[in-house]
Amino acid sequence: MAIKSYENQAELLLKRYLLADPLIPYTSIVGGVLSCKMVYEITQLISTLYFKSYSSLSKIQHIEWNSRAISTIHAIFIATMSLYFVFCSDLFSDHQTASIITLQSSSLSMFSLGVSVGYFLADLGIIFWFYPSLGGSEYVIHHLLSLAAVAYAMLTGEGQLYTYMVLISEATTPGINLRWYLDTAGMKRSKAYLINGVVIFFAWLVARVLLFIYMFYHVYLHLDQVEQMHTAGQLLVFFVPSALSVMNLVWFGKIIRGLRKTLAKIIR
Repeated sequence: MAIKSYENQAELLLKRYLLADPLIPYTSIVGGVLSCKMVYEITQLISTLYFKSYSSLSKIQHIEWNSRAISTIHAIFIATMSLYFVFCSDLFSDHQTASIITLQSSSLSMFSLGVSVGYFLADLGIIFWFYPSLGGSEYVIHHLLSLAAVAYAMLTGEGQLYTYMVLISEATTPGINLRWYLDTAGMKRSKAYLINGVVIFFAWLVARVLLFIYMFYHVYLHLDQVEQMHTAGQLLVFFVPSALSVMNLVWFGKIIRGLRKTLAKIIR
């Protein structure tokens, strides 16, 4: 009976306070930051116990190893939620709602974006603290643009559909991080490294090139609804994806050149 009572109290606390609509943005951001801290500590513990190469890394490599684990977990979470909201949920469906899709939101969609805001804040903090060892200006620009768009969509409820479309691109992050882990572990000439490079190429093509084209086409088809947003929201819908798509194309060019060099060495 005592256990059941505690469960009921915990459920009441969760529904009435932590997940109450007015508090969701704040609790989810704090939860996102704390989750990043927890993943960092767990990664450090597991890597020390089970990865021999971890102990031989430099201090900055230890930090990057742990922070890449955070970005991988976040990428899996937000890419999954984004795919659900964009392609599976009725929240932004033209056929299921008579409302303006650019103004649609829910408690779950706000919570998921809040967790992502917490991640971007935590990761930006790490990047700034060790700048430029963990990433140069392009990483800072990418994170600031993403943070602005995600935070705006979460706080106002505007343009969440397009925010989630852009966040699907995080699906490429686990592959990028795995490539770094393989390189750091001295497995650059392994078959796993080659396969990972090919997977990154196709994942990047779909999630960061073709999907962005689809998003711009979707905006064009729903331009009248985009115009119902505030000016700041409209700017974010047009500017942030455009800036990110340019960066994605630049990075995609580097991926293609790297893959060609790797394949050329194998053919020889």
